[in-house]
Amino acid sequence: MTRVLIVDDQILFAESLKTVLEATGQEYKVCGLAENGREAVDAVEELKPDLVLMDVRMPVMDGVAATRIIKAKAPHQKILMLTTFEDDEYVREALRYGVSGYLLKSIPTAELLASLRAAMTGALQLDPRVISALVGQGESAASADAPPRWFDELTRKEKQVLGLMVGGFHNDEIAERVCMAPQTVRNYISRIYDKLGTTDRVAAVRLARMSGLF
Repeated sequence: MTRVLIVDDQILFAESLKTVLEATGQEYKVCGLAENGREAVDAVEELKPDLVLMDVRMPVMDGVAATRIIKAKAPHQKILMLTTFEDDEYVREALRYGVSGYLLKSIPTAELLASLRAAMTGALQLDPRVISALVGQGESAASADAPPRWFDELTRKEKQVLGLMVGGFHNDEIAERVCMAPQTVRNYISRIYDKLGTTDRVAAVRLARMSGLF
């Protein structure tokens, strides 16, 4: 069971998210709720959750500042940022501190749960709209060899599959995590190769890592 700490100053949202996670049965247990970054820092130290779902903009201390403090004390702590904003400045700063992902609160429930599972395996999770904002600002840290707009050309599911590829998962493992048949995963990977302009897994993974977004 994955123990989750939810950090959000909107109590109704936090309680709703708690209900969604615990409705999965034995997969998630919400071990605590915090209303700002300062409370989050204390709660992580006390509760030692497996995963923190962190709002970005909060009173007292924002989520990015709290993440900086938490990661300095516990570098391996998994933190997934949830926000209503596609603010590339916040995204870049959070990524520098090593967050496990940056998702918008409008994400559908099924995709949120899939992202949480992938984040726990070490795959970076970024909402496509967040990726588009980063790429649009030219701040993706991509190399000069990266084909233009290839992130935009990937579908949400293709980004998820690519993230798992970068995480070192084989096709059968990816199929299990994204709830697809192995042949379907192979079809997705073939389309990813086409969109990235690569011909094999090694090249695709290298390009994804060079982008700084996986």
